[in-house]
Amino acid sequence: MPSPLYRSFDYLPVDSVSAETSSSITVPAQRGIGPARDSQPGTRVLVPFGNRKVVGIVTGVSNQSALSEDRLKSVLAVLDPGPVFTAAIYQVLLWAASYYQHPIGEVMATALPARLRSASDWRPQENLWKVVEGISVQELDSLKRAARQQALLEFIDKKGEVSRDQWLAAGFSQPLVSQLQKKNLIVKYSSPVAGKATAAGFDPIPRNPKLSLQLNIEQRHAVEKITAGLNKFSCYLLDGVTGSGKTEVYMRVMQEQLAAGKQCLVLVPEIGLTPQSVARFRQRFSCPVVALHSGLNDRERVNAWDQARRGHAGIIIGTRSAVFTPMHKPGLIIIDEEHDPSFKQQDGFRYSARDLAVVRAREENVCIILGSATPSLESLQNARSNKFIHLRLTERAGEARPSVMEIIDIASAPLDNGFSEQLLYKIQKHTAAKNQVLVFINRRGFAPVLNCQNCGWVAECENCLTQFTVHAKPPSIRCHHCGSSRQLPRYCPSCKSRSLATFGIGTQKIEGFLIKKFPGIPVLRIDRDSTRGRNSLANLLNQVEKGDPCILLGTQMLAKGHHFPNITLVAIVDADAGLFSADFRGQEHMAQTIIQVAGRAGRAERAGEVIIQSRHSTHITLQTLVRASYTEFAELLFAERQESGMPPFAHLCLLRAEAIEANEAISYLKKVAALAKSLCAEHALAVTCLGPLPAPMEKRAGRYRIQLLLNSKNRGAMQSLLKRLTPAMSALKHSRKLRWSIDVDPQDLI
Repeated sequence: MPSPLYRSFDYLPVDSVSAETSSSITVPAQRGIGPARDSQPGTRVLVPFGNRKVVGIVTGVSNQSALSEDRLKSVLAVLDPGPVFTAAIYQVLLWAASYYQHPIGEVMATALPARLRSASDWRPQENLWKVVEGISVQELDSLKRAARQQALLEFIDKKGEVSRDQWLAAGFSQPLVSQLQKKNLIVKYSSPVAGKATAAGFDPIPRNPKLSLQLNIEQRHAVEKITAGLNKFSCYLLDGVTGSGKTEVYMRVMQEQLAAGKQCLVLVPEIGLTPQSVARFRQRFSCPVVALHSGLNDRERVNAWDQARRGHAGIIIGTRSAVFTPMHKPGLIIIDEEHDPSFKQQDGFRYSARDLAVVRAREENVCIILGSATPSLESLQNARSNKFIHLRLTERAGEARPSVMEIIDIASAPLDNGFSEQLLYKIQKHTAAKNQVLVFINRRGFAPVLNCQNCGWVAECENCLTQFTVHAKPPSIRCHHCGSSRQLPRYCPSCKSRSLATFGIGTQKIEGFLIKKFPGIPVLRIDRDSTRGRNSLANLLNQVEKGDPCILLGTQMLAKGHHFPNITLVAIVDADAGLFSADFRGQEHMAQTIIQVAGRAGRAERAGEVIIQSRHSTHITLQTLVRASYTEFAELLFAERQESGMPPFAHLCLLRAEAIEANEAISYLKKVAALAKSLCAEHALAVTCLGPLPAPMEKRAGRYRIQLLLNSKNRGAMQSLLKRLTPAMSALKHSRKLRWSIDVDPQDLI
């Protein structure tokens, strides 16, 4: 069970008698972590912790302890025959705890499936059948006229016990098994699946060779370059425009490693992409493919984790946390859409899955590929400094051609529910041609503002000091930051007027408008609200993949990696949200979103068109994206970041304090700032402190948020300061209601 303590605990081995005959076992503050006499680091154990019994992880074995023997408790049980982490992953976890300044116990808990955080048997179970002991002659005589039942009974008796796969392979059916069970001649029971690692290789021949596309010159060069660097640590940045065939490059390289009996780990940014990716890899390869993401239940997740650990799964596909999945024979790691902010955990253990994947690849001495059409500036800078090998795919694969991009200035144009007359004409034209249209707006709900036209009252979440979003299905107002929800008010709580009106547009409002505007054309809305059901997203995507004319409406969920060959028009309704963001990464993220969404158009033989509506059509960011390329836009950002001393030319750490009273958080961070400046002066560390200042979103979920930003051009200086500052922050006295956190390399300053 994880604990937020920055320390480990010592325990005696199981059944220890005296200090002379036992060693001390060190456990991270994961609320109990300790070993048995011969336990290796990474082994799970059951230990007493206060009045409870909790699961811990062994972090070391020693012949001595700072505590006397009479103060040490003994490990109650060793839960596994060996470590649950591979040696490489264990080292990555130690590195991560140190680099991100996070308690080792919580780090290790994050890396384990939920079932391994308890003492219950986590091992996958399989059903087995065996013959009931002491069968009478009369019972056997009952099978004289049932030859198949008799044959099945003899088969099971000869084997001792059989699984479903075994009796199916032998030609027996479920009804036969059921009949023997009803006659009490056989019994079914569950048994753990054998935990031994498999040494078998994987079939190198693609399941369906027809799915292998012909490579163009750039793709062929990328595959040759990467395969020449396999079986050693090397990091490749595959920088390819949308539709350039990056996935085909991944698959060709994976084919090489699978043929050698090695496993491949593929990380994707969204759960929504996982089923699509799994299906695509299963169609292509005959090896077992497993998925790991938060949409699975605990049993499904631990089963997939165990298949990867034992080497049974050739391909492992998952989201952020899958970076910790053990592989028996690691061969390749792929990070698709490496720029995506969702690879950074935003609470608790604030790690970057992309960066940890690079550390893991180095530790396991394997190749890693970072792929994107819009690489992060950090990855581009690593390529510029020759830390990464930069491979470019500048042309779309096959017959697809780049989409034509156009900006529509709506600063003074009349709009109909957010749509210009020109854009509505384009939608009509493309749907009439039996094509599909994607309408993108990065705003869920019906409308972002509920306002009283009589007194000016605005519906705000008092917990977050931000406006409620109006939702039509069901009628309500919701806060998208803390999750609080209320019924849609019928009158103004301030003046009791019924003159309530909504301002702005969201996906639900646009959905209703498009249904009325284009009768007969299905409108498929894809956002967090419409895809809450287990299979709702898959069902919507299956409907799109049929190719029938439709209007696909959604948020950022549609911007990442989806392949919709029949979409010929992409309409970005409001492209201005990121132009004036309080976050210095706002324009980078906005540009990446626009390029990624635009890339959904014209991915097959049909020509694509992209329409961008903006009230700031002459802004240099939009103009560069439309008239030049993302590469040229990135060069503009490089110049700005270097001049302002921000990443990737500097390293940041965000220290945040949250409290019910703002002054309490400010007072705490003032002490931290004084400590940081004192440590920098004492150890000659070139780190500057900015703050403490209120966060751009000052209040969330009832707590005021104050932050202190550390900035340094030297990563070593930053780490040196944090190693001294973190224990000092833990020692500072503060209210139990105050919460503080450390975010190394933050992606979100809001």
